Amino acid sequence: MTTRIPLAERLRPRSINDYVGQRHLLAKEAVLYNAILRKNVPSMILWGPPGVGKTSLAFLIAKELDRPFFSLSAIKSGVKEVREVIEKAEQLQNFNQEQPILFIDEIHRFSKSQQDSLLGAVERGLVTLIGATTENPSFEVISALLSRCQVYVLESLNKDDLIGLVNKAIKEDEFLKNDKIIIKEFDALLRISGGDARKLLNVLELVVNAAVPYSITITNDFVLKQVQQNMARYDKTGEQHYDIISAFIKSIRGSDPNAAVYWLARMIEGGEDPSFIARRLLILASEDIGNANPNALLLANNCFQAVNVIGWPESRIILSQTVTYLASSAKSNASYEAINKAQALVKQTGDLSVPLHLRNAPTKLMKELDYGTEYKYSHAYTGNFVDQEFMPEGIQGTTLYSPGKNSSEDKLRSSLKEKWKNKYGY
Repeated sequence: MTTRIPLAERLRPRSINDYVGQRHLLAKEAVLYNAILRKNVPSMILWGPPGVGKTSLAFLIAKELDRPFFSLSAIKSGVKEVREVIEKAEQLQNFNQEQPILFIDEIHRFSKSQQDSLLGAVERGLVTLIGATTENPSFEVISALLSRCQVYVLESLNKDDLIGLVNKAIKEDEFLKNDKIIIKEFDALLRISGGDARKLLNVLELVVNAAVPYSITITNDFVLKQVQQNMARYDKTGEQHYDIISAFIKSIRGSDPNAAVYWLARMIEGGEDPSFIARRLLILASEDIGNANPNALLLANNCFQAVNVIGWPESRIILSQTVTYLASSAKSNASYEAINKAQALVKQTGDLSVPLHLRNAPTKLMKELDYGTEYKYSHAYTGNFVDQEFMPEGIQGTTLYSPGKNSSEDKLRSSLKEKWKNKYGY
C-alpha cells in the first residue's frame, strides 16, 4: 500500500499567488514582494511561529528567481553538510550558474561554529542564505551573520486565512475533494491550530480520516474528541513543544508553582534546550511580574547566565529555583501594557517634535534657537523633582504606565501621584 503524503505537504503553495498570509511582506508594493519582483533578494532570516509558511516561502522565492535550491535542517546537519553545499555553490559559480538559495530550517539550533561556517559564503556572494527560526534571531544568530541578513517577521495566520485554507483543502485536495465534507463549526479546528497552518491541516486530515466515509460533518465536539484520542499522532511533528512551553508560561503567570515545575520537568525529560527555557523566564519576569517584584528580572537574568555556564544536569536545580520563585511572586503586566500603549501612540501620532527645553544644544546656533534653555535640572530641586513637561505637544497628560495593584507598585503609584498630582490620573 502506498503511503499517502500528508495533507499539509499536498497543499503546499506552488506559487507566490497561492501563498496564504504575510500580506505585510508579500502584498503588491510590500518590501519582500518588490525584492522578488526585481529579482534582487538579500540573504534573510524569516522569524515567526511554527506553521506560518517559512519553508514554503523560501522554496517559492527560489522558484520565482529560478535559482538552484539547497535545503538543510539545523537539527540533522552540521559543518560538514554546510561545507558540502558551499562546494557545490562554488562549482556553480565556476560555470557561471545562478547564485543558489541555501535554506536552513531552525537556524537557531546551529552552534556558533556552524554559523561561522556560513559567514564566508554569504560574504562572498556564493549563496543567498534564507534562515528560518521560531526564536528571536538577536539571541540565536551570531552578530556577524545577522548583520548581513535582512530579518523579516512572519505573523500567525488570522482567522480568515485559516478558514480559507480549510475550504481550499476540502475543495481542491486530490483526496478530500472526493468526500462529502461539511464544516459545520470551525472554532475547535482554529483553536487547536493556534494560527499554525501545518497543525490545522494535520488535525483536519486526522478528523476526516476518523469520520464515516463519504458523509462527513465536522463539528467542534467531533474535532475535540478525535484530537484527544489521537494526540500523539499529530504531535510527532513537534507541536507539543509549543503546547508545553505555553502551559509552562501560563502556569507561572497564574501563580501555580506546582504546575510550573511539572511542565519544567516535562521539558527537561523531553530534552529541551535549557537556554530556551531560561530565555522564556527572562521575558516572563518583565512581562508578567515587572515592577511588582523587580528582583524577579535579576533572578531570571542570573538564571540565564548560570544555565549557560553550568549545563546539564545541575542547571535543572537553578531552573527549578527560578521557576518556583517567579510562580510564587506578585504579578503585574503594567510595564508590558505601557510599552504596547506607547508604541500604539507613536504609530497613531507619528514623529512629534521634541519640546525645545528637552533638546540637545551642542552648537552655538542651537543655543541661540533656545534649545534646552528652559530645561530644569531635576537634581537641583528638593526631592530631585521639579514639575515640567516631558511629553510632545498634543499628547501631554497621556497616561501610558498604570502601576499594578500590588504592594510594590502601590508605593510607586503613591510617589507618582504626589509628584504629578492629578496630571496622569494616578
